[in-house]
Amino acid sequence: MRTLVVGLVFLWMSVSGVVVADEVAEVKIVEPYIELRTGPGSGHPVFHVVDRGEFIDVLKRKTDWFKVRYQMGASRIIEGWVNRAQLELTVAPGGESTRLAKAGLDDFTNRRWEMGVLGGDFNGAPVMAVYGGFAFNKNLSAEISAAKVVGEFSSSTLYLISVLSQPFPEWRYSPFFTLGAGQIETQPRVTLVQAKDTRDLVAHVGLGLKVFLSRRFILRAEYKNYVAFSSDNNNEEFEEWKVGFSFFF
Repeated sequence: MRTLVVGLVFLWMSVSGVVVADEVAEVKIVEPYIELRTGPGSGHPVFHVVDRGEFIDVLKRKTDWFKVRYQMGASRIIEGWVNRAQLELTVAPGGESTRLAKAGLDDFTNRRWEMGVLGGDFNGAPVMAVYGGFAFNKNLSAEISAAKVVGEFSSSTLYLISVLSQPFPEWRYSPFFTLGAGQIETQPRVTLVQAKDTRDLVAHVGLGLKVFLSRRFILRAEYKNYVAFSSDNNNEEFEEWKVGFSFFF
């Protein structure tokens, strides 16, 4: 088939970046202190320290980071993020140790960022690709990617911006659909003829499968169909298969 399907139905769901607890849990700090950060990650700065003997409320979770609330005095409330390792050094009001489940399927469903490496076949030539993605909600995300294709007579570099739809984000084996556009740059490897480098616009449509493995890791497989729009109106169509691993946070 020499035509590109340019439409897909995208399912929209409510925005959800974190797992919210059904009820607020209160824990007591038994270590000398714990550090509160401005966001869910070690790259965010520490802005406050809560000392031993104080109580904090656990509000919600994002992978291995927890948003907590600390009542400082009668009128000041401080909220920040604590990592899983520090929070497990607290105890419940009754003295029981705090036990937290590791990142699981709920974290996969509610992930925000995703990065990965894929390899496979691009129209008969080996291809390697890296990508990064951001989820607007459970069903809809955007990705940017770069790929290198090394053929017998030429090599190509492919840059893409894509939109993905996951109709069943809560499934461990989660299918997805994708479409997007970008640019392909081709450099001939043959030196016996006066071949020129080319740069063409491309569009693609595809489908794939994401499999949640454990903690923050995903197995990903995908198929894409491309159309390259050349300046001489001699458009070309390509097929691509890739598989690889990703992690989310």
